[in-house]
Amino acid sequence: FNGGCTGEIISDEGLLITNHHCGYSQIQSHSSVEHDYLKDGFWAMTRAEELPNKNLYVAFLEYMDDVTDRVLEGYDPKMTEEQREELVKKNSAVIRKEAESKGKGLKAKVAPLYYGNQYFIWVYKVFTDVRLVGAPPSSIGKFGGDTDNWMWPRHTGDFSMFRIYAGKDNEPASYSPENVPYKPKKSFKINASGIKEGDFTLVYGFPGRTN
Repeated sequence: FNGGCTGEIISDEGLLITNHHCGYSQIQSHSSVEHDYLKDGFWAMTRAEELPNKNLYVAFLEYMDDVTDRVLEGYDPKMTEEQREELVKKNSAVIRKEAESKGKGLKAKVAPLYYGNQYFIWVYKVFTDVRLVGAPPSSIGKFGGDTDNWMWPRHTGDFSMFRIYAGKDNEPASYSPENVPYKPKKSFKINASGIKEGDFTLVYGFPGRTN
């Protein structure tokens, strides 16, 4: 979610849930003295009331692959470190461009693992029409402030909700009133019956470091 957060798809119509602080700047951008969504919260009652957001995107990891041999093609052990870096940069650009040409909205990055002993390509499908659907008041969503982030027990309604929109072909498209809710490959089901002692829990975060 927007490059720095994770999010989960919770419906077959592109509904996404993420942390309150992850959607904070979008909630703030739509707020005014008359409509203080940070203070009072926001809920779209219809699809027409969902609010578009500039420069907000959601990226799905389509696949990743080991491209070490291609990145280091042409390498000679006699090269200086600067020459090696230039070779890696040049080869990576070719690999990235090739991957991005294979579909709509594809963005790729080639990055080193194990301090440059291995290189992987990450290929994402990026959606840029992402609309605000709902958020609780900050007194709920940010209760306890950042001091309580990742502390338990915690009593925060730390969430905000967005919807991903796509073109009629279900592929990434720039914002348009003609766009339709995105149909994901999979979506999580909401457990309306709640949780009980001993239920399995998985906390998953996308790694921000590769070393």
